[in-house]
Amino acid sequence: MNTVTRPRILVVGAGFAGVGCVRRLERKLAPDEADVTLVTPFSYQLYLPLLPQVASGVLTPQSIAVSLRRSRKYRTRIIPGGAIGVDLKDKVCVIRTITDEVVNESYDYLVLAPGSVTRTFDIPGLTEHAFGMKTLAEAAYIRDHVISQLDLADASDDPAERAARLQFVVVGGGYAGTETAACLQRLTHTALQRYPRLDPSLIKWHLIDIAPKLMPELGDKLGRSAQEILRRRGIEISLGVSVEKVSEDEVTFTDGRVVPTHTLIWTAGVAASPLIGALGAETLRGRLVVTPEMTVPGHDGVFALGDAAAVPDLAKDEEGAVCPPTAQHAMRQGKKVADNVIATLRGLPLEPYVHKDLGLVVDLGGKDAVSKPLGIELRGVLAQLVARGYHWSALRTNVAKTRVMTNWLLNAVAGDDFVRTGFQARRPARLKDFEYTDAYLTPDQVRAEVEGDSAGSTDPAGGS
Repeated sequence: MNTVTRPRILVVGAGFAGVGCVRRLERKLAPDEADVTLVTPFSYQLYLPLLPQVASGVLTPQSIAVSLRRSRKYRTRIIPGGAIGVDLKDKVCVIRTITDEVVNESYDYLVLAPGSVTRTFDIPGLTEHAFGMKTLAEAAYIRDHVISQLDLADASDDPAERAARLQFVVVGGGYAGTETAACLQRLTHTALQRYPRLDPSLIKWHLIDIAPKLMPELGDKLGRSAQEILRRRGIEISLGVSVEKVSEDEVTFTDGRVVPTHTLIWTAGVAASPLIGALGAETLRGRLVVTPEMTVPGHDGVFALGDAAAVPDLAKDEEGAVCPPTAQHAMRQGKKVADNVIATLRGLPLEPYVHKDLGLVVDLGGKDAVSKPLGIELRGVLAQLVARGYHWSALRTNVAKTRVMTNWLLNAVAGDDFVRTGFQARRPARLKDFEYTDAYLTPDQVRAEVEGDSAGSTDPAGGS
């Protein structure tokens, strides 16, 4: 017997968009006005922009895993799992829990913020041999892996093996790839003082991208400044180049070069969560089509936002412009969707999302950074202060802010011990092991699951 009397709001995803929405709902809804449920595999929000600093050991993993339960008004029910399908007609979300159980969750209002996955291409060997940088586990594994390459090279008497262990390739000239290459190169450079047997000239970092420019959103001047900083550090930048094939011990570029390496880190963009493609709703370049109010046309009570939604960018004059998949937009969209869900509950008019980008910050490690807050171009220490100040202020809890600031200070004063934790040593951590793109149901499978569950609940033999 259904005893639910309050409207049920189901939020899918605990990224910037989903958590921003949930927190706003908790603050503005009366306790008896609605029930809020959040679907996420982990009970934390990952502060993704600082992931390269976890990989390089500047920050500990816990410092950027911001607890979802640390809230004065916390009352959201969390289902530990991932949404693998949605029946938009019957308003049921199909969820696979972390214990691999499939459950159906009914809703009255649905907020889709499942985020994105790493965008890959049909490149032989890519998903089997490349590392991603989308999760906390991947960042921790990459740190262990890079340090293990130094250890193995230091112990080896084979010049060819030593050279291969000390070459590293990062694919993707956006913010994630550039910061990853910069932070990890700094890690290996600083580590040399602890590895006296290693020849510094053997350590080579490659940053490649098919685009003609590095981080084009920064503009020509700042983009060139970033390239100069990286090249000065010895990072080889190749633009207009991609990967042709990957094996366990070498990478072949599309320009014919073959680089012997055991480390390929793939950060070449993102694609909307496969959940979006499984909905059977209209999409635009893989992202769910929504109105400026972030409602899904033709489906009452369904909202979508963040990386998974093509939210119209009303702050731009160009027709058909959509908001880029950035944390800045996701955080603000979360708050606006929460306001619009509440407005729908209370019979009030909805408001469109409008936000002008406040600028860009790129932390290249140490004293190196380039930033463009409010259109003002900054370099060096001042840009570094702006970059870290922005990230620090964007962390949601005081505990997280304290942890991050303490980590920064400790790293600046004491440096790194270059220790491998070994927690991930026995577990593969390539792209295929973390990007569960085959876990989602088709609309027909969702329908069969919902109908089967409904039939089971009415069958006396079913035990209910």
